[in-house]
Amino acid sequence: MKTEIKLSSILSGVAGEYYVAAELSKRGYLASITLRNSKGVDVLCSNESASKSVGIQVKTNRGSARSWLMNQKVENYYADNLFFVFVNLNENKSAPDYFVVPSKVVADHAKTTHSEWLKVPGRKGQTHIDTPMRKFSDQEEKYLDRWDLLGL
Repeated sequence: MKTEIKLSSILSGVAGEYYVAAELSKRGYLASITLRNSKGVDVLCSNESASKSVGIQVKTNRGSARSWLMNQKVENYYADNLFFVFVNLNENKSAPDYFVVPSKVVADHAKTTHSEWLKVPGRKGQTHIDTPMRKFSDQEEKYLDRWDLLGL
């Protein structure tokens, strides 16, 4: 009987980075995973001629939820050549899903949804207490497999 292994958050994050690099390579791009202490960029990617490159921040879920938690720093962390790739590992029951999102979209979404959340009362009518956690979600799957947005 096969035993299911539950990945730690660190290992699932590492798996997400490798999956993204593999997917990019499969699509004909040059992809390199950065060192663990590289700030804000997990994968560097360029077209085959190296004439255009982008930085990619990878966020990974072990399951299949269409939302990912991040730190508030994301609200001010964006550039034209910086993207987020949100990965769902789907509990290793199917191939991963990839959501490719420009960093400015993520920053704006995180800022807007957090501000709205603070304005709405909690379940018991209490005021929400500010937290450094932010969330990005794509329930409509607008960014599912949008590798074209990288512009490479």
